[in-house]
Amino acid sequence: MIGTVAQWKRLIRFRTEDGSEHFGEPQISDSEDVLAMLEMGLDAEILEGDNPFEVKSSGKVVKVKDILHLLQPNDVPTIGCFGLNYKAHIAEAGRKPPPYPSLFIKHSTTVAGWNEDVPIPKVAQDDQADYEGELSIVIGKTGKNISKEDAISYVAGYVASNDISSRKWQRDPAYAGIVPQWCFSKGFDKYAPVGPLMVSPSIVGTANNLRLRTLVNGEERQNTTTSDLLFDVPTIISFLSQGTTLERGTVIMTGTPSGVGMTMADGPMWLRHGDIVEVEVEHCGRTKNRIVYE
Repeated sequence: MIGTVAQWKRLIRFRTEDGSEHFGEPQISDSEDVLAMLEMGLDAEILEGDNPFEVKSSGKVVKVKDILHLLQPNDVPTIGCFGLNYKAHIAEAGRKPPPYPSLFIKHSTTVAGWNEDVPIPKVAQDDQADYEGELSIVIGKTGKNISKEDAISYVAGYVASNDISSRKWQRDPAYAGIVPQWCFSKGFDKYAPVGPLMVSPSIVGTANNLRLRTLVNGEERQNTTTSDLLFDVPTIISFLSQGTTLERGTVIMTGTPSGVGMTMADGPMWLRHGDIVEVEVEHCGRTKNRIVYE
């Protein structure tokens, strides 16, 4: 078993029938979807603690009424994002593989819950809103200059996520200038929905072969596995920590596979008001967010 930060295998935040809120370990198997199990009747062991990184077993199992948003903006000091990290996506974007991981940053205010509406601001509504389904790493203990060999010991777990993007502000020279610009174009409030379930490396290891799917209004747009990553999870963590302290709670988005809206074969398919975007990652749950033009 891989040494991990967490003592749990899966983590949710939930509400019981009496209205109390807790962190907990859902009583599910590897093949079960926590949201589907909620509809059938879900039990969870209460994990005592005030934040997702300091919880301990209570031994008490209760019925789950609602699954809440697992990570709050104040849990996440920053979001480190890697672009051009799936080989097929690099090809569809017409780019060359970067020699090193290519990083940009999202603010903590971009964190959104698994079922929250994602507001698209007026400045980003004109034929440019796009989705990027991603596997994200959640750092469980603070570290710096982390080696690849030790990287997984810093991981609390993995979550499904969506790197919502505004393509004109990212790529159009009339907006972004001559060099693609990522932080503003991807950094609007709630532009980083995160799933309801965090799964430990004790279940999925280095997450190097997980199925990732993205659907828009029920239509599949992305379907691949993390085996297509150019830079794997240990490499990403090690690179990002060189000379930079990775604080506990840092979320690292590992990149998106092929099939984003701007590269559709019949022309771009931008996100419109009312669209429902779902991102599911094997073992890691799923997000399901409605796009709302403000």
